[in-house]
Amino acid sequence: MAVLVFSSAAISAQAQSVRIATFNAELTRKGPGLLLRDILRGEDDQISAFKHLLIDVSPDVIALQGIDFDLRRTGLEALADDLAASGLSYPYRFANPPNAGQVSGLDLNGNGRLGDADDAHGFGRFNSMGGMAVLSRFPIGQDAVEDYSTLLWRDLPGHIYPMTDGIPFGGTEVFAAHRLSSRGHWVVPIRTPNFGTLRLMTFHATPPVYDGDEDRNGRRNHDEVAFWLGYLKENTTESPFVLAGTANTDPNRGSGRKEAIDMLLAHPALQNPFDDTPTADFAEPVPGDLRVDYVLPSAGCRVLDHGAIHRPNASRNSLLWVDITPRDP
Repeated sequence: MAVLVFSSAAISAQAQSVRIATFNAELTRKGPGLLLRDILRGEDDQISAFKHLLIDVSPDVIALQGIDFDLRRTGLEALADDLAASGLSYPYRFANPPNAGQVSGLDLNGNGRLGDADDAHGFGRFNSMGGMAVLSRFPIGQDAVEDYSTLLWRDLPGHIYPMTDGIPFGGTEVFAAHRLSSRGHWVVPIRTPNFGTLRLMTFHATPPVYDGDEDRNGRRNHDEVAFWLGYLKENTTESPFVLAGTANTDPNRGSGRKEAIDMLLAHPALQNPFDDTPTADFAEPVPGDLRVDYVLPSAGCRVLDHGAIHRPNASRNSLLWVDITPRDP
């Protein structure tokens, strides 16, 4: 009898669960409009691998990183329609312009030239290269999305912007305009049948490499992660949430400043169901295999299951997912 009761409870919990995923899909191309072209042609091996991976995992909500953005969201709509034609429907979609590729008009990387990909508000060879998106089976509160992508780096409390003798790297004009987010920081409310409003907190931080002795990217990466520490400190609601995205920092391997990611993984408001297994297969020996992707449910969620799937023909990054239900009172 006890076994039957346990099985019934487990089935009930599973029926009420929500599967949240994150995936740095690396759906970027060499120019604007090319991703849409490849989706519509239906002959791209990477897009096919991406589609089959999502069908296999079938998340209810997925935060995507590394997907080219266009102003009318045509590429995202085409991708969602392609998934729907294969039986995986996401009627609710969200994307905002990323900082990637947005012209700053300044020499942000301090190399004495203007117009480099690294002079954009976030690294990008064209406007909106490698943005973010959310696909959901449940309604998204579009008007209630919190988008912190234009937050200035200098306005982050406790920031570690590179300074030399009190002078900011790049000069005062750069310091006054430099944004924190290399792509974006979003809080996306999703109206689920069992949680009520579940907040998806998502971001995609810059890699902490490819800079000079000033360590601009390393410092920016740290502060992009640290943003969430400040957000959680100011969070006064008890509604459930999931922090999911690409932090581009491994707490034990590779380059980068570890303090912020260590504090985030140990934060009492978050759960860390994954072990230290790498989530990205990068070039050897540097940077090597690293844990850079994270799904961290809030303490108010009960984690039923979780997993990571790596399909190298889809992306160098693994897709991470968690099944969660409301925690019993």
